[in-house]
Amino acid sequence: MKHGTPVKIMESYIAVLTKGICQSEENGSFLSKDFDARKAYLAGSIKDIVSQFGMETVILYTALMLKKRIVVYHPRIEAIQEFTRTLPALAWHRQDWSILHSYVHLNEEEIEALKACTGYIAGFTDSEVSSRQDLYDVYVNLADSEITISPGVKEAMTMGKLHKEIGQLIVQSAEDPDKSDSQVIKDISLKTKEILTTLASLTEVSDGNEKPTLNSEVLKQKRFPPATENFLVHLAAAEQMLKI
Repeated sequence: MKHGTPVKIMESYIAVLTKGICQSEENGSFLSKDFDARKAYLAGSIKDIVSQFGMETVILYTALMLKKRIVVYHPRIEAIQEFTRTLPALAWHRQDWSILHSYVHLNEEEIEALKACTGYIAGFTDSEVSSRQDLYDVYVNLADSEITISPGVKEAMTMGKLHKEIGQLIVQSAEDPDKSDSQVIKDISLKTKEILTTLASLTEVSDGNEKPTLNSEVLKQKRFPPATENFLVHLAAAEQMLKI
């Protein structure tokens, strides 16, 4: 309104994009470093999720680690948004919130776009989505606090001693009244780092590949419990550490 041209707005936008700062006489300075993206990542409450699902939170953790398709249903979009925006924090090492599709409708165009994604978290307010088994590996009925694993991924999602350990760690950390949500996420991410370090120790670099791949012989020699071995193989696939 002051200059009668959009050029000034564009100048401010480019200044933020290139220098992380823009200044105006009326509004002072804007510094992009004052708005850390990680603060947005931590906006939801992991403790609320654990309070609702307890040990079953490990199913969500496993699904995210293995880049599975999670569908969340609740009649209220606000409940879906609050819940789904927190879930990617369970796989903090990726810091990938692009997997979120918090409000999807059961129309052809949106479903086709969703199916083009490999792993995702999709929110629906239409209860009919429960019958669309082609859309999910894990179905979360948020309204009834129920989690269902699709028959097609039961083998990949087999729970064992390792999952019980992770589940107990998540619950104990979340139930500690002295711990904040960010501290709970840190506890979970430290356990994840431990698992990824174990996985890295079972890999080798071969055939001139820059990325190490899982050595199945070394994995077998370790004699892990079957469910742990199974999880590590599927995790290696999710982390692109399997030979094709």
